[in-house]
Amino acid sequence: MAEDEPKPTQLDMPLVLDEDLTKQMRLRAESLQQRGGKRQDGEKLLQPAKSMYRIDFTQQPRLQFEPWDVVLDKPGKVTITGTSQIWTPDLTNLMTRQLLDPAAIFWRKEDSEAMDWNEADALEFGERLSELAKIRKVMYFLITSSEGVEPANLKASVVFSQL
Repeated sequence: MAEDEPKPTQLDMPLVLDEDLTKQMRLRAESLQQRGGKRQDGEKLLQPAKSMYRIDFTQQPRLQFEPWDVVLDKPGKVTITGTSQIWTPDLTNLMTRQLLDPAAIFWRKEDSEAMDWNEADALEFGERLSELAKIRKVMYFLITSSEGVEPANLKASVVFSQL
């Protein structure tokens, strides 16, 4: 009888580069640097190797996290960190964001097609995402690229199955 039960539907939710938000946050960092200003309490400034990505939760059913789908088209490393606060037009919440721990780290070594990752941390992070997906319409991610990787080299998504 278990064979007659429908299989859960899988949702592949891509992390999409938010170019406007990335640009705004970099301009803020540049402006402070040029003026010699101080950052606000708790403010984390966006450095050149960091970009803002987002997932739009088009539906908010009960979701169960499945493994990440991350592809780097060249060797390098990316760290995906989620934000615990929602962005507002004046950037206040995101600029003074608290970042979710742990971060998910993915890398591809030279002469290898396979992706490696910090499995335990990435899975824990994914479980937190499935909880946040129940209450959020959008979630933002800070992605740090290193070892030669740029946003154009990254394709990442979170895979959920609907319960």
